[in-house]
Amino acid sequence: MPEPLPMVARPIVIFTIGTLGDVLPCIALGQGLQRAGYPVRIATSSNFAARVRDAGLEHRPLSGDFQAMLEADRGIANHGLNLLAMARIFRKRFTQWAGSWAAEGLSACQGAGLLIGASNATQLAKALSEASGLPFVIARLQPLTPSRVLPPMVLAGARERVPVVMSLGLYKLIHLLIWYVVKPAINDLVRPQLGLRRYPWYGPALGREAQQEKIIHGYSAALLPRPADWPEGSQVTGYWFGRPSSWQPSDALQRFLDNDDKPVYVGFGSMVNSDAAGFTRVVLDAVERSGLRAVLATGWGGLDGAVGARSARTFFLRDAPHDALFPHMCAAVHHGGAGTTAAAVRAGIPSVVIPFYGDQPFWARCLQHRGVAPPALQRRNLDAVRLAEALLATQRPSMQAAATQLGRTVRAEDGIGTALTLLRAWGMIEPVRSEAGP
Repeated sequence: MPEPLPMVARPIVIFTIGTLGDVLPCIALGQGLQRAGYPVRIATSSNFAARVRDAGLEHRPLSGDFQAMLEADRGIANHGLNLLAMARIFRKRFTQWAGSWAAEGLSACQGAGLLIGASNATQLAKALSEASGLPFVIARLQPLTPSRVLPPMVLAGARERVPVVMSLGLYKLIHLLIWYVVKPAINDLVRPQLGLRRYPWYGPALGREAQQEKIIHGYSAALLPRPADWPEGSQVTGYWFGRPSSWQPSDALQRFLDNDDKPVYVGFGSMVNSDAAGFTRVVLDAVERSGLRAVLATGWGGLDGAVGARSARTFFLRDAPHDALFPHMCAAVHHGGAGTTAAAVRAGIPSVVIPFYGDQPFWARCLQHRGVAPPALQRRNLDAVRLAEALLATQRPSMQAAATQLGRTVRAEDGIGTALTLLRAWGMIEPVRSEAGP
């Protein structure tokens, strides 16, 4: 009997632009979908092309290099928690990048069977789905679906109830702010270039069509339960994790890890800092005060590896895969990005969160409510005493136990499998068929 031919399916295209924390979950989701027999393309900025290809996925270019933008202007970080200031900055950038999005998107969509829009590229993917007649799904790493019981992220993750009118009103304001950011790019450039009508002034999220959209949320309900009043089309799958990294510590790092008790991790990933040297000195001072050891990752520029005053307690590196490094740590000091939060939770270690912008205060409060992090620290007035106290709080047996239990729960989840099940149940993709040979 002849061997079956390879499984046949039309490609799934995932559109995303942003920082590493925006892109890595999409790559992980793509890997899982591809293992299930669906070829996957990731349309994102070229600075992530190597990561996409190394993951075994096809890369398609999409203008919008956040890394170059942040490295060229580290002062952007000073406005991080000012929503209106950040909205103006990204509105200008998206308009600059979007002139080529329609052409790039159409090229990426050729022969595709499903489009998934994530993060800042959601409205681009939606427009392309309309123009090409392809099904469309939203992939989110944060909850944006309006709810009467889950206050919106602008309340920094507070779980206390607020009046229903206030909660729903704030969700509308958030969606209006998001539309303000992308409106010139989408309404004035992308949609006209694709031959589509422009949206009204309030955008697509407040219309009736928005209630019909299918949304998968790539985070764990163990950290943030799904609100009971969400529509059936808005589901929480669990985190999207890639296959274990093959990364191994260098000889020097391995000696550091073996030398004493587990250290804390300090790193801010894709975040940049206008005074990285001063910030690093505060961190080093806090580590010394705490009596703990630390591995410090400089990343895109959140910390400065050239700062002196080091000791046998600290080890600097550029970066390392969190899934491979975090199990060697006793806690993680980070910015609270969705991806780093997921990695710390999965590793079963407590966090200390120092938010830079966006959804990071939200995840900080979620971690605090689960008993796996002390209250978030403010970056602008951070001092070594407060940070040292927070570091020591992560070593309390109760917080360590809570983090261990949460990690055990998250590791037992199958976020990608759940996402795949939902896509099939919604009729977005067909089960993959094996075709017999002649």
